[in-house]
Amino acid sequence: MPSPKTKNPGRSGGSPVVGSSNDRFEFASLNKSLLQRQGSDPTTARLRASESPTRRRGSSSSTGSASGQGPEEDGIRLNPSFIRVALSSLLAIDLWMSKRLGVCACEDSSWGSVRPLMKLIEISGHGIPWLAGTAYCMYKSDSAAGQEVMLNLFIGLLLDLILVGIVKALVRRRRPSHNRMDMFATFSVDRYSFPSGHATRAAMCGRFVLAHLVLAAPLRVLVQLWVGTVGLSRVMLGRHNVTDVMFGFWMGYCQYNLIEMLWISPQTLQGLLGYVV
Repeated sequence: MPSPKTKNPGRSGGSPVVGSSNDRFEFASLNKSLLQRQGSDPTTARLRASESPTRRRGSSSSTGSASGQGPEEDGIRLNPSFIRVALSSLLAIDLWMSKRLGVCACEDSSWGSVRPLMKLIEISGHGIPWLAGTAYCMYKSDSAAGQEVMLNLFIGLLLDLILVGIVKALVRRRRPSHNRMDMFATFSVDRYSFPSGHATRAAMCGRFVLAHLVLAAPLRVLVQLWVGTVGLSRVMLGRHNVTDVMFGFWMGYCQYNLIEMLWISPQTLQGLLGYVV
């Protein structure tokens, strides 16, 4: 009868144990493959993404402190400023309102039949008719007071053209996309939109007329209505955005104050003419 020890020769003290070394090699290879799979496993990625916010903040703050920047500086650098967001929102609202109010921009617009009337109002606020009319009234005036008023109005109109041209050349804001360049007597800077020269001129001339001409109450109301209609026509015709007209009104209001400060009397004019001669 054979001995039981002869059935398991690997257990003898003199022979090497080959099976145990193979088991250790397979176990190490299995651990290495499991570690590699954990890096690309989506479940592991979700678990890493769901880490505690406190732990992530702690790691980010430690990184920021190591680089010399605090978490407050990172927030200021990454978050957009409130002023920039507010200006962008106002610009978007301005463009939207200007597009909606441009009902006379073309003949086939919703209010296209009113376009000829709006263009007539546009001409009434143009600089050339105002300059020509003021020069004619100054030439035909018999009184020194009338000539003085017309002279300062003429100087104010020239000042308005210069200031509006400078601002338009500096800002260079394009006119609305739905505008048709069929305006009356345009110049090089008239391809820009900001500010509205018609609005500045209407506001300045309106204040000037109401302050220096004796008018009845109905005529004073008509002057104020004309100023508002000129500004509204600029948006309805698609010539300007709403902010162009609003800034133009404010600029014309300030221009009148400048005219009052630089008011030229007949004595001052005679002195200037004598000094030049």
